[in-house]
Amino acid sequence: MKKKIIRRQSDNTHFDHPLHPVLQRIYRSRGIQSIAELEHQLEKLLPFQDLLNIDKAVACLAESLMCQENILIVGDFDADGATSTAVAVRALKSFGAEKVGFLVPNRFAFGYGLTPELVNVAKDLDPALIVTVDNGISNHAGVKAAKDAGIKVVITDHHLAAETLPEADAIVNPNQPGDRFSSKNIAGVGVIFYVMLALRRYLLEKKWFQEKNIAEPNMSRLLDIVALGTVADVVPLDHNNRILVSQGLRRIRAGLCVPGITALLEIANRNQPRLIASDLGFAVAPRLNAAGRLEDMSVGIECLLTDSLPEARELAKRLDLLNEERRVIEQDMQEQAFAVLKKLQPEQKNLPHGICLFEEEWHPGVIGIVAARVKDRVHRPVIAFALSDNNELKGSARSIPGVHIRDVLADIATKYPALISKFGGHAMAAGLTVPRASFEHFSKAFSDSVSAKMNDDMLNHVIQSDGELQDQELTLELAETLREAGPWGQSFPEPLFDGVFEVIEQRLVGRKHLKLVLSKDNKLIDAIAFNIDVNEWPNYRCKQVNIAYRMDVNEFRGKRSVQLIVEHLEIA
Repeated sequence: MKKKIIRRQSDNTHFDHPLHPVLQRIYRSRGIQSIAELEHQLEKLLPFQDLLNIDKAVACLAESLMCQENILIVGDFDADGATSTAVAVRALKSFGAEKVGFLVPNRFAFGYGLTPELVNVAKDLDPALIVTVDNGISNHAGVKAAKDAGIKVVITDHHLAAETLPEADAIVNPNQPGDRFSSKNIAGVGVIFYVMLALRRYLLEKKWFQEKNIAEPNMSRLLDIVALGTVADVVPLDHNNRILVSQGLRRIRAGLCVPGITALLEIANRNQPRLIASDLGFAVAPRLNAAGRLEDMSVGIECLLTDSLPEARELAKRLDLLNEERRVIEQDMQEQAFAVLKKLQPEQKNLPHGICLFEEEWHPGVIGIVAARVKDRVHRPVIAFALSDNNELKGSARSIPGVHIRDVLADIATKYPALISKFGGHAMAAGLTVPRASFEHFSKAFSDSVSAKMNDDMLNHVIQSDGELQDQELTLELAETLREAGPWGQSFPEPLFDGVFEVIEQRLVGRKHLKLVLSKDNKLIDAIAFNIDVNEWPNYRCKQVNIAYRMDVNEFRGKRSVQLIVEHLEIA
């Protein structure tokens, strides 16, 4: 797979604001039309009233709360599910709910969402109301089982809906038919945050807090958790999501976050006062996700719920150990996956457009990461499978721009109704279950369906650059400006530049990272390329490199300097 650098195009929008010229160019290329789209005040958030059925959800929640009925939050086993659960529990308790618990399915025993099997476990907890967070929109059988048991069900979710909806008491999901909430990209944690905003408003109008002598809850205190879940779920950072993340980052930087986030940042050795969105994505989220991948997400949820920093630190240590274990398992599975790939096509030429991989000993909690790694290597949609119970295979799919992976699975399910037991997800990621005996048949159907949606140009890995920086622009000041100009993330990518540099020094550090000293017009600058191919680098015959890079601020012994983070390099 060849990587190709293409420079982004930007229009001539002029911002009536003293922005750095490079930053103006970057914003224009990301579709920003006015300075208002860069404002992150809370009052700029979309109104909760736009969410379909939010009044019905609030009525159910308020009734259970005011009657002090047992409310059970049913979450998911990833970071979005964990943060959603924490937001729901913390909010309801701050509203005066005395009987609030949570239940998160163990992925190995129950699978995803509110299943009938999970409802049987929930019955032992005697809930009057089940509230799903980050799941439920596809759990028809589970909702029916709960309703048959006399349990009210409110679904809050953000995943794409099927042709029919579960018969819950209320469904709040911006991606359900007829919903006019304009941020279809909101994460599950954002949806439950909005539901809690609406419930708070309702309780204020009913003078509930005044009657019960409860201090009026400050909902901004939940934004640190909302920001973490939004970044961790890699949802597109539209304006509304950028507000949620920006406000959450401000609270974390100021030390106004839950002890669990502080503890996870400490163990990841991240600078809390200078935190950026990518720190949440690459340092905190993997440790939180490790619990759901290898053990039980309850550990991660408890870390976000405790108000004791010493307890949070103990839970963070446990999550860190799980993450280290996950890394070892992942590395082994990656090596196996690339070996299988090599057998498919030794030269990685004429690979299927859609690739399915399966090894019997693969860990079901790590297949999503493996699928992502292989997808990055071959730039094709990939599904990694692991053996599940009942002689079935659980798959985790990752896609590339231009191929909506859930639509691919829907097409296959329509054409071959018995081939997929169940599926769900987004444009870029999805989960599914297939009969083990159908693996070969499914693999062929998947490749054919993906091929129908792709052309050869889509197989090229395009690196979108924000252009070249001149030597006078490679400054600490610009690096700082770009760092603070986000939050950057999915569909609002961190600025990436390209250019040709002279190579002054190069050496391997940490066994697989390339440390460089580069020169541009006689100006020396440090750079580092992570996880390089050690068979190609260091290359001491190379005198010039063409690189795609991000600007970063390196801090060492109190000294701060510009460092380039190299995303791609080739001999110039």
